[in-house]
Amino acid sequence: MPASPKNTREPKAFLNAACGNADAARDALEAAGLDLEAIQPADLEKSLKNAIDEGTRRVLVAGGDGTIATAAALVAGSDVELAILPGGTLNHFAKDHRIPTDLGEAALLAGRGGEVVGADIGYVNDKVFLNTSSIGAYVTFVRVREGLEKKFGYKIASALAFTRMLSGVRTFGVTLEVDGSKKTYRASMVFIGVGERELKMPTLGSRVKNGKRGLHVMIVRGRKPARLFAVALSAIAKGTKDTGELPEFDDFIVDHCRIDLSASTTTIGLDGELKRFTTPLDYRIQRDALRLVVSPPDGDE
Repeated sequence: MPASPKNTREPKAFLNAACGNADAARDALEAAGLDLEAIQPADLEKSLKNAIDEGTRRVLVAGGDGTIATAAALVAGSDVELAILPGGTLNHFAKDHRIPTDLGEAALLAGRGGEVVGADIGYVNDKVFLNTSSIGAYVTFVRVREGLEKKFGYKIASALAFTRMLSGVRTFGVTLEVDGSKKTYRASMVFIGVGERELKMPTLGSRVKNGKRGLHVMIVRGRKPARLFAVALSAIAKGTKDTGELPEFDDFIVDHCRIDLSASTTTIGLDGELKRFTTPLDYRIQRDALRLVVSPPDGDE
């Protein structure tokens, strides 16, 4: 027989002990009086499953987007509420969903209530992603940045990686199936975001406020560094609307798409991390998959 549900009303907090701000996160959670379990990343999925099976109605995860995605995959489509204590470098998902990036505020929000709203998530071949996925040149960017980050820091490593990416751009064949119609490209990069994405500074990479729901698929064609740099500058200065007028750029907002590549396996970027997948790549969005704990609008309680 399954175990009897334990204290189902109290949130159960899981701290990724390997995240960069683990000590500060621990202090914030303990100050909020939350039941805390510090675990290694390899044990996160098992611990979350146990808590859910015991009847926990709200789980809180403290860590980066990889930690959050693991929890999201387990609670998607269920009645379990998901609260978040952001512990990543950029925390895009938290910022896009009215979740405080201040650890103390986030811990108190998870413990005292907050507002529970539906949140969309993306899948690629049944693997959850929260923010973005990329194929092609951006994968090179992530590889180089990760190799330089410890020595130079995130910002300088990113700038150096961008320069390295432009100097070694390669193209690949892409067959994109959208709404039953196939389009073929010779592309250098494909970028897919959950929700409409902005490529204009200073909100680069964030969701467009009140933007369209769905998967925002963006394709950059060609490999000449000068033209790709022009596309990047146009996107940063003007945003996707004006960039879309350039012949090297095309974009769609869809609920699902399939991307065929010539290789049987490929490395893609998934929420800033590199993952190996078999092809074709089937992308889809699941609307309102999560019951996400967020701050009330305008800070109202």
